[in-house]
Amino acid sequence: MYKIFKLTIIIAFIALSLNAESNKTVSEKNSTMTRAEKSKKHIEEQIAREKKFAKEQKFYQGKDYNLSSHEVDLDSLKSIPVIEPEYDFSMDHVYD
Repeated sequence: MYKIFKLTIIIAFIALSLNAESNKTVSEKNSTMTRAEKSKKHIEEQIAREKKFAKEQKFYQGKDYNLSSHEVDLDSLKSIPVIEPEYDFSMDHVYD
């Protein structure tokens, strides 16, 4: 039983040390990226965001869309009857 416990501790230690080493190499790669490369990457991301924003604004402003076929003719509204509301509606009989 003691040997299994000892073996488990050793395997855990090796796994943790390998994981720590792989994390170190990732941070080293990030630290080797120069300031110019980081700023260039940031600028490219901002340009992509601006392009997306411009595309969305073009859609929302709707200058290129012809919606005249969907307009309502005001003369056709005169043929629709006006429905008067029933002001004498009472729910008193429900509560009796």
